[in-house]
Amino acid sequence: MTDHTIHVQNPNAREPFEAARLTGDATAEDIESIRRRTSVYVYEAPVRLWHWTNALCILVLIVTGYLIGSPLPSMQIGEATHQFVFGYIRFAHFAAAMILTVGFFGRIYWAFVGNHHAKQLFYVPVWRRQWWREMVHELKWYAFIEKTPKKYVGHNPLAQLAMFFFMTIGLSFMIVTGWALYAEGAGQGSFADTVAGWLLGLVGNSMILHTFHHLGMWFIVIFMIIHIYAAIREDIMSRQSMVSTMISGHRTFKDDDID
Repeated sequence: MTDHTIHVQNPNAREPFEAARLTGDATAEDIESIRRRTSVYVYEAPVRLWHWTNALCILVLIVTGYLIGSPLPSMQIGEATHQFVFGYIRFAHFAAAMILTVGFFGRIYWAFVGNHHAKQLFYVPVWRRQWWREMVHELKWYAFIEKTPKKYVGHNPLAQLAMFFFMTIGLSFMIVTGWALYAEGAGQGSFADTVAGWLLGLVGNSMILHTFHHLGMWFIVIFMIIHIYAAIREDIMSRQSMVSTMISGHRTFKDDDID
């Protein structure tokens, strides 16, 4: 068994210190790879927890929301008085919506107290020329026109734009319209009515609000499909990690090129 040790010179010491130890079948190329790869801590634990909790809530909301809009046919599994299937579906939808709402406000809070990258979800720097240049580059990269992707610590411009419109604005729309519809059943004077009942009065027709809420669900579905595809594609083809970053919080770069 071979044993390779990398020694890095400590500027504050006279002797080099041991930085990494590679065992087994480690080669000189493996050692060089250690030197080339770099890692940056990007997404803090609250951001990662929100991401996966949010994803689970959205999945539950999509499935139950679809069933609420297109109810299941009568199931001949027992007397109607012995069934509460649709009640369970509605309960799951409402519970997931409440968790998502609390989580979203928690995410807003963390944008203020977290690191710089925690703020990216809530703004789009359209005033920066560099952002627009990189946006064009990303569009070419995703269209397979550009051969080499750029390296980003946080979201790339195209991902930031998509996250802002589909998550920040999209979730805000779904939360407000959802609570307004919930207020209809909760009744006047309820918490839901106090918070979002005004929207129901503004629209004037709950069926129209149902339609907007239902259409919003399909926009979220489209976003999720594109988001999952892009994340896997970037993890394979780009110069930095993607999926594992939202698990560990660390963005790992695959080369040490400057550009």
